[in-house]
Order: sequence, then structure tokens, then C-alpha cells
Amino acid sequence: MGISRNLLLWASKNTWMLKHVPSYKFVKKAVRKFMPGENLSDAIKATKDFMEQGVSTVFTHLGENINEIKEAENVKNHYLEVLEKIYSEKINSEISLKLTQIGLDLSLNKSLDYFNQIAQKASEFSNFVWIDMESSSYTKTTLDFYRRAKSNSKNIGICLQAYLKQTENDLLSLLDIKPNIRLVKGAYMEPQNIAFKAKSDVDKNYLKVAKILLAQIKECDIKTVFGTHDLKIINQIKKISADLKVQHEQIEFHMLYGIKPREQLLLVKEGYKLKVLISYGTAWYSWYMRRLAERPANVGFVLKNIYSK
Repeated sequence: MGISRNLLLWASKNTWMLKHVPSYKFVKKAVRKFMPGENLSDAIKATKDFMEQGVSTVFTHLGENINEIKEAENVKNHYLEVLEKIYSEKINSEISLKLTQIGLDLSLNKSLDYFNQIAQKASEFSNFVWIDMESSSYTKTTLDFYRRAKSNSKNIGICLQAYLKQTENDLLSLLDIKPNIRLVKGAYMEPQNIAFKAKSDVDKNYLKVAKILLAQIKECDIKTVFGTHDLKIINQIKKISADLKVQHEQIEFHMLYGIKPREQLLLVKEGYKLKVLISYGTAWYSWYMRRLAERPANVGFVLKNIYSK
């Protein structure tokens, strides 16, 4: 996938850069391509603007791998507040979170308890919670966590990453619980023995798993989301769904804030469900570098922002 992607992924984990780079004003300026602001109020304002165009959103409060269980409790309380805000302000938004942000590294039982509280609150408000997938070292734990949580809450989904070679088997292992799935390509640096490196191989696996998901829509009516900005893949999904006679409204696409806004609106006009993922918070550095690594050409956009008035 190229040296530039590997360099960006390396930078996403570099402790010196994590400490110093976010304070640079030009970086803060550039990151606004991918997020409307650092506060929940910024995400809510952006959502209200999207709703006028028939677009919904998904909120993510940035952060991962917290060090103290008290931090996890604070994150849990924040998401409960987010759900209250979504309900009270009548905005069309779901939430998505990382398990390491609610204490998975520190206590499985605590993190499960916190997640169940969030999912229960979401259920009370007829809302939905997504579990983001992290690096491959967390894949099995996250899948097991989802299986346990799904037994208590139906309104939860999990993200699967097409660049991992095991993803097809992971999906098949979940079918007995009628999983809600968001399929993405993946944005972590992984060893070659477990992850596809060539973009063509990742794309091929994405479509292979997508076909399984589209077939499941017909059989089980599971919530299925395709998280991608790749227009070739989107067009292939449209074609496959048409062949399977899956209706437009049964398919949902997720795209990041600031990426291909014109194409986002075209999907809505064609009758597909679309949600824009809006991230906010101060812990944006690692997430931002992974976004650049997904498409290194975005670095050019960043440089243009840096030197523009």
C-alpha cells in the first residue's frame, strides 16, 4: 500500500509526535477537514446542517487505551449525556465507541457494565450503538465482547475490517446471533501474515464479505452498513444488491465528515441511507493520522490548508 501509508501509520503511534504535534496551529487548522470541532456542540451543529439535506450522522468522542478506570467511567457518563442531548434536541444521530476507551484494557467486567449502561440508555431513546474495531490484537476480544453484549441489547452493532484475512470467518461465526455489521477496509498497521497489503486484495475481500452481508439482509433483515469512500466499491455494492433484489432503503453507507460531500448527497438522492461519521474531542492525533493513511493523497489537501490564508 506504499511507504507513505506506512509512514503515516508509524506517525500515528509515535509518542513524541503524539505529545507535540497536536499543539501546532497549522495542524489544528488542517484537521478541520475531518472534524467540525473538538466539542459535542460542534458535532450537534454539523448534524443539524446535515439533517436539512436528508443526511444523518454518527458521533464518536475520540480517545482510546485509557490508563485509569475512572477515565472509562467519565467516557461512559459522557456518552450517556450525548444520548440525552441527541434525544432532547431531536437530532438524527447514533453513537460509535472504542472498547479500550471504556476500560477494556483494565477490566473486562467493568467495560461490559459501562457498555451495557450506554446500550440500555440508547434503547430507551430508540437509538443505536456501534462498537468500533481497533487493531488486530483486539479483534477476538471485541468479537467475544459483542456476542455477550448482544445477548442483552439488540440495538448494537460491530465494525469488521476487510483488510484482515480472518474477517470472512469472523462474520460467519457471528451469523447465529443476527449481527449488525459495519464493514470498513481498516486503518491500522498490521503484519502481512494476518492482513492483506495490496489495495486490490483488500478491495476483493471487501466485496467478498459484502456479498455475504447483502445475502443476509434478505434472509435475516440485519442492519448492514458499508463504510467506504471508494466509489468503485460503492458501485459494485449497488450492482450486487440489485442482482439480489435488495432494496435501496435496506442498504446504508457511512462516510467520514469532509470526504466526498458531493457523492454523499448523490447517494441520498438515489434513495440509499447515508450517515456521516462525525468525530470530536481533543484526543484526535492518532485518529487523524490514520485518516490520512487511508488515503495519503489527503496530505496534499492538508498542505494546501496550511499555506492558505
